[in-house]
Amino acid sequence: MKLLRVGTAGAETPALLDADGVLRDLSGVVPDIDGALLADDDALARIRAVAGELPALDAAGLRIGPPLGRIGKVVCIGLNYHDHARETGAEPPAEPVVFFKAADTVVGPNDTVLVPRKSVKTDWEVELAVVIGRTARYVESAEAALGHVAGYAVAHDVSEREFQIERGGTWDKGKNCETFNPLGPWLVTADEVPDPQNLSLKLWVNGELKQDGTTAEQIFPVAEVVRYVSQFMTLYPGDVINTGTPAGVAMGHPEPKPFLRAGDVVELEITGLGRQRQEFKDA
Repeated sequence: MKLLRVGTAGAETPALLDADGVLRDLSGVVPDIDGALLADDDALARIRAVAGELPALDAAGLRIGPPLGRIGKVVCIGLNYHDHARETGAEPPAEPVVFFKAADTVVGPNDTVLVPRKSVKTDWEVELAVVIGRTARYVESAEAALGHVAGYAVAHDVSEREFQIERGGTWDKGKNCETFNPLGPWLVTADEVPDPQNLSLKLWVNGELKQDGTTAEQIFPVAEVVRYVSQFMTLYPGDVINTGTPAGVAMGHPEPKPFLRAGDVVELEITGLGRQRQEFKDA
C-alpha cells in the first residue's frame, strides 16, 4: 500500500493512493498514519479490505504532508555508501555512523525548505527512509531485522556542511535546521519493496542530475542498520531511520562547490517510492 497524509500543515488527514493512482480518503477508517496504526495488523488489514471502496479525493491543489504523524525519533546513518565515502575522501566506517535529526525537522515532500541564516554550505542528500512498525530491541540478526520494518519512504537529509563539520562538536548543528527533512510523498508498505538493496535514487538541482545511485552501494544494508541500531536504543513503531546518501552531494564536487541558495529547486526520487520537489528560500 501507499499511505500518505494530505492537507494543511498540522491538520493532515490520512489517505491512500490505490493501484490505479486514485487518491482515496482514509479518515473514515483510521484517525491517522502513525506508529500506532503501523503496529496494528488488524487495522492495516481493514484498510486493504476496503481500499477500493474508499471515497476518492480531488488531488488538485491538495498539499501532501509527511506520510507519518507523531514521529518518535529520526535516526540517521552517515557515510553509508561506498561511492559517497570515496567522493568525500573518507574511509568507509567500520561500524555505522549514527546521529539524530529532531522529529520537528520533518516537513512534506514539496514544502519550502529554508536556507539557514548565515549559511554558505547548504547541501542536498537523497536518502531511503525506513519506517519502523514493530518494536526493535536487541534484534539478534539482520534476517530478523526486516520483520520490524513497516515500510519505506523518500527522505531528503538536507545538511549545512559548515555548521556540521567546521563549527565544532557533533554533526547535530548542521542537521537540525528548520525544514531539513522533507519526507514522502508516500509511506510504501514493506510488502511492496521486496529488496531494499535494489532501489535507484536520483536527485536534481535546477534540472541538472546531481545524484544517481543505488542502495546496492550501501556499506551497511537496511537489515544490518536496523539490527545494529537496536543494540543501542529501542526502535518503536513510528520511528524513522534515514539510511545515508550516495555520491553526488555538493560537498563532493570540486571548487567552487555548488551549495544551495535561495531560489534553487531540488527534485528527488527513489524507485517506487515517489518524487519530491522543494523550492529553497531564505530563513
